[in-house]
Amino acid sequence: MRVLIDSVDLLCFLLLLSVGLAGAGAGDGDSPGNPFTPRASLLRYWNKEIPNAALPKPAFLLSKASPLDAVDAAAFAKLAARGSLADHLPAFCAAAGLLCFPDLSPSLEKHPTDSDFAVYSNKNFSNYGNDRLGGLDSFKNYSDGENVPIDTFRRYSHDSSGHGDRFANYGPGGNVVDQSFSSYGGGATGGTGEFKNYNPEVNVPNLNFNNYGSDANGRAQTFTAYTDETNAGAESFSSYGKNGNGAPNKFAEYASDSNVITSDFNGYGQGGNGANDTFANYGKDGNVPENNFKNYGDGGNGISDGFANYRDQSNVGDDSFQSYAKNSNSAKVHFANYGKSFNEGTDKFSGYGQAAKGQEVEFKTYGVNNTFKDYGKTGVRFAQYANATGVAAAAAAAMVSGRAVNRWVEPGKFFRESMLKKGTVMPMPDITDKMPKRSFLPRSILSKLPFSTSKLAELKRIFHAGDNSSMEAMMANALAECERAPSAGETKRCVGSIEDMIDFATSVLGHNVVARSTESTAGSKHDVMVGAVHGINGGKVTKSVSCHQSLFPYLLYYCHSVPKVRVYEADLLDPRTKAKVNHGVAICHVDTSAWSATHGAFLALGSRPGMIEVCHWIFENDLTWATAD
Repeated sequence: MRVLIDSVDLLCFLLLLSVGLAGAGAGDGDSPGNPFTPRASLLRYWNKEIPNAALPKPAFLLSKASPLDAVDAAAFAKLAARGSLADHLPAFCAAAGLLCFPDLSPSLEKHPTDSDFAVYSNKNFSNYGNDRLGGLDSFKNYSDGENVPIDTFRRYSHDSSGHGDRFANYGPGGNVVDQSFSSYGGGATGGTGEFKNYNPEVNVPNLNFNNYGSDANGRAQTFTAYTDETNAGAESFSSYGKNGNGAPNKFAEYASDSNVITSDFNGYGQGGNGANDTFANYGKDGNVPENNFKNYGDGGNGISDGFANYRDQSNVGDDSFQSYAKNSNSAKVHFANYGKSFNEGTDKFSGYGQAAKGQEVEFKTYGVNNTFKDYGKTGVRFAQYANATGVAAAAAAAMVSGRAVNRWVEPGKFFRESMLKKGTVMPMPDITDKMPKRSFLPRSILSKLPFSTSKLAELKRIFHAGDNSSMEAMMANALAECERAPSAGETKRCVGSIEDMIDFATSVLGHNVVARSTESTAGSKHDVMVGAVHGINGGKVTKSVSCHQSLFPYLLYYCHSVPKVRVYEADLLDPRTKAKVNHGVAICHVDTSAWSATHGAFLALGSRPGMIEVCHWIFENDLTWATAD
């Protein structure tokens, strides 16, 4: 009987506790629901650490709290503590709202001859089209607009003869794109591979061509409009066309107008015979393109490579040619209008053409700031080699005339503080959050997961990230940024829970703080009129903590406080009707002296570090913390 009474007492106690805890979250405009969930725990923590309950909490931030219920949160925390989450990853990702890539098994499904793949996505083509005679396979509108398209082509068209593959409008508008071509077209004879309008306007592509066309005979590959207008990704060509025979490859309009794209060519055309490669308009009008050619054409016979309008009118950029055409025979390489960057880039030639025989290398209208080390000098000719003074003068003239200003920066992304006054009409950039949708993890799980570059191998195991995959690159980049030493005057921390974000913000600003963000995306990509403007802390220089999303499996924010900023709120109006369309939050950096000269703000506004202040809007799902007025 005593046990029964104790059980009843315990039940009543839990019910009373539930009522009390639920009441503790009332009044904040958010329904706490079950008081034992991570979300309810967060609300209690927020109200305890920031006791200005009358001020609203950003709805978007609360919506990103972990969706796990109390039972699942406890179960996954135990799995994390035992190191067993990897065995339950699909269930964990689905329940916790994470970004995880599908584990694609090889697709051996049968397709009719001359297949047309339209509106198709997330497939692993393994041994597809092997030993095909003639015919054409077409991939059109493949992975169109997918958020995280994962496609693998392994041994595709292997040992085929006269078979053509066409990739048109492949993967446009994707986000976090992971596509791998391994041993594609290996041992093929004749036929063509055409990549046209491949992955345009995507965000963070990771594209790998490994042993593509190896041992092929006379198979032509064409890359036209490949990854144009993409953002911050990497492309790798490893042993591409290795030991091939008479295979022409043409790269036209490759990565034009792109932002911070890295391309690695390792062992490309190695041991090839009669290879003919053309790079035209490669990296043109790009922002900080980086290209690495290592052992390209090594040991090749009778190869012909042409670089025309390569990296022309780009901003900075770095190219490295290491052991290019080394040990080759009768190689012909022509650089025409190469590397004439808007701002000086850097080119390094190490062991280029070393120990080659009968080579012919010509540099015509070539850029500046180049390093030649252990260079095979025989058969090399330089014509119209640009000098630094001429390029600098041309860049300065372009800046003054406005020809180069805003080329790589969306109008309105950066602006001057004087624009923040009533009646000003200005362009509003696209402030839409383009990151994949993810949720925070509760601290009970987060504290049991590794988070450091030294533990990357363990993170790869947990999240099933393959070598050289987008997932690996994504985690490595985020960890590197989080571990980077702070810049002068900066205080920084990466946070994977809202509680951690609160702790960091209050450690810098105290407990009387407010999280502010732009109300919506309304007005994006249109002109807006500035209405009433309110300066936080009276418009004086103040402290703030800004938090920006980082790409990681769970929601991760890079939060930092930099010195000498002013924070503003402003109504944004329709210029024609004067109706309010949005309420924006802007931050103005008063001191830009430590910024890079190649920062997009200076490209957009036409100045130099330390010469001007720079303002920008807080984008969707980003926020800034500052003291309450």
